[in-house]
Amino acid sequence: MTGVPASAAGGSPSAKGATSAPDASGAPGDGKTVRGGKLTAAAVDQASLWNIANILTMIRLVLVPGFVALMLADGGYDPAMRAWAWAAFAVAMITDIFDGHLARTYNLVTDFGKIADPIADKAIMGAALICLSGLGDLPWWVTVVILGRELGVTLLRFVVIRYGVIPASRGGKLKTLAQGTAVGMYILALTGALATLRFWVMAVAVVLTVVTGLDYVRQAVVLRRQGIAARRAAAEEAAR
Repeated sequence: MTGVPASAAGGSPSAKGATSAPDASGAPGDGKTVRGGKLTAAAVDQASLWNIANILTMIRLVLVPGFVALMLADGGYDPAMRAWAWAAFAVAMITDIFDGHLARTYNLVTDFGKIADPIADKAIMGAALICLSGLGDLPWWVTVVILGRELGVTLLRFVVIRYGVIPASRGGKLKTLAQGTAVGMYILALTGALATLRFWVMAVAVVLTVVTGLDYVRQAVVLRRQGIAARRAAAEEAAR
């Protein structure tokens, strides 16, 4: 509830002049105080950069070079180093789940988070795929398909942002889970039946990657058509 200046309540001019300070409710009394309130709000927004969701995103970004160092230690074939690399990758995947949930649940969404979160996601996954392909554990075409899809969808979102936002689908979430599981299994030095299992998990991840990528293209085309139609209708209505 905002406060009411004395002049609005029937007060005298002198009372009006006394409202330059905030009233009892904390509301501003005149233009100067309003500007001060805006500055205060801006300071609060700036402080919110250090909320828990953004800190988790920063941790994920910091983990990327550490993960690469662990993956490539001793030529990339030390089981112990690969286990530590898996642990770093797992932490990154877990923080990816929680930072978005926390940001939406507790209204911690910031401009930094909007930009840094997808970068952190692509960075850790891209680093893992490139390291695995560079070490010969994963075919390069798999890395190209997955990273190409991720970058393509990101660019597609920017292209159609003027018409609307493409929401994350259930298929996209399943794709992320399958990719994380498959890549995590490839990071570990698995043998025997588990090595065979990870091949099929990666196959599922690749299929989901392609299918959901094509679905995003379909959604983008529909969204663009709807946006263009709405603009034309609005222009025709304004011309009448």
